[in-house]
Amino acid sequence: MDLIARLRAGLPGEAILTDPDVTGSYANDMASFCEAGTPAVVVLPRTVEQVQHIMRTATELRVPVVPQGARTGLSGAANASDGCIVLSLVKMDRIIEINPADRIAVVEPGVINAVLSRAVNAHGLYYPPDPSSWEQCSIGGNIGTASGGLCCVKYGVTAEYVLGLDIVLADGRLLTTGRRTAKGVAGYDLTRLFVGSEGSLGIVVRAVLALKPEPPEQLALAAEFPSTAAACEAVCEIMARGHAPSLLELMDRTSIRAVNDMAQMGLPDTTEALLLAAFDTPEPAADLAAVGELCTAAGATQVVPAETAAESDMLLQARRLTLTALERVKSATMIDDVCVPRSRLAEMLDGTAAIAEKYGLTIGVCAHAGDGNTHPTVCFDAADPDESRRARESFDDIMALGLQLGGTITGEHGVGVLKKEWLARELGPVGLELQRGIKQVFDPLGILNPGKLF
Repeated sequence: MDLIARLRAGLPGEAILTDPDVTGSYANDMASFCEAGTPAVVVLPRTVEQVQHIMRTATELRVPVVPQGARTGLSGAANASDGCIVLSLVKMDRIIEINPADRIAVVEPGVINAVLSRAVNAHGLYYPPDPSSWEQCSIGGNIGTASGGLCCVKYGVTAEYVLGLDIVLADGRLLTTGRRTAKGVAGYDLTRLFVGSEGSLGIVVRAVLALKPEPPEQLALAAEFPSTAAACEAVCEIMARGHAPSLLELMDRTSIRAVNDMAQMGLPDTTEALLLAAFDTPEPAADLAAVGELCTAAGATQVVPAETAAESDMLLQARRLTLTALERVKSATMIDDVCVPRSRLAEMLDGTAAIAEKYGLTIGVCAHAGDGNTHPTVCFDAADPDESRRARESFDDIMALGLQLGGTITGEHGVGVLKKEWLARELGPVGLELQRGIKQVFDPLGILNPGKLF
């Protein structure tokens, strides 16, 4: 019996896609410079039992399986391999439970981040992880890549909110990890192991997520600086003085000018860096005033605090428009994701500017400054082979710079195909050997998302 017939034995007809024109549209995520193969079939299960059937079939026939969420990723982690089963989890999109007493939500992997956020808000609760693509990205994808977001400086990343998981293993067995309780330390922390594993160890089919009480509405300020060094000094002072902003974002000169060109935001051409800070504390105006003084002391030329939520949204609009504005500069972009210690943030930004000059490219940087997580965006003409080559080489130079500064090659986007070589450099030979050993335990046949990570 061939692959399609075996799949049909346990799946409804509408859950199996074989038309090459349709399956080809599932071949890749949003990353540049990442190869993608041709899938043999795309399956869209709705139940755990259907996922188990798919994995048993794949194991019996030795067919690779590539799990996918909403495909908003930026590392090629969801890219198909030739002859694979693309296992799309978008139809498993139920919010199973919201429990205000236990402060948890139980969800399927296809639930969209923004949908969950609004659902828990209705109960006076808050699910903090908020990737920029939160209106499109799925919880399963967030778990697979250990996503972050703008609020991470105060609330942390996805891994800190995943209490437990149901996972279908490569051979179809169902594994339950973690807990529903506020505390629990029984055994190895397999839950945390799966967060960020990019579908290489198993298929997440259910997640127990921690929730927090909904915070007060935040207020923001914008501070303009004559240099990135001055802005980064302000970031370090804000954090060193014990402030807990709900958002602390930075834009470099290139990003500011791109946004100005697109939206006529009116930011001065002399602004070399824009720092945006927000607080969702009981007295946000007082916190903003204190941070404003630190910005002024660090050399800010102008500090503009908001007095209302509407004014805050206006101040933050420039940051939200950054990627869209940079995408207008050239026909293609590569978005890097290098995280460095906050104390080295200025060196990272200045080094990236030097790399842009070296390769003759436009590279704009926005950053989750409170985390040291930078997003250099390389703008290039995809139809120009030489410019494309320079773009890829500049991307590698940026990752090398991040490692030299004591950082990591990815703070929230994952490794996928794009950064495989760099993961090996960051882990070192011993770390790489042990991680491959873990992969072998969970996936002895190597059928789960092959070619990713290692």
